Amino acid sequence: MYEHMVFFKFNDNITPEKEQELLNKLQNFKEKIPGIVELSAGFNVTEEEERKQGYSLGLRVTFENKEYLNLYGPHPVHQDFVKSLDTVIENVVVVDYPIE
Repeated sequence: MYEHMVFFKFNDNITPEKEQELLNKLQNFKEKIPGIVELSAGFNVTEEEERKQGYSLGLRVTFENKEYLNLYGPHPVHQDFVKSLDTVIENVVVVDYPIE
């Protein structure tokens, strides 16, 4: 299995409504993208501002194998999500690693 973690930092164009819309899209990935074993997504609630560093939304996806992880990026549902970030994203951190 493979773990895929993503952390989103938004610019000043983001609204609470847009953030909620993005979270809803992320939470629907499991139903629409094959190979997902587990998925969780949510807003960053840490009270340690120096650690938060402006990252307000996180995603964790567990894939059955590396092949499904590789198919995830170009999947139309994922690409639609990526396009919806165009005017609101400042930075994204992605970490992928194998798990047993």
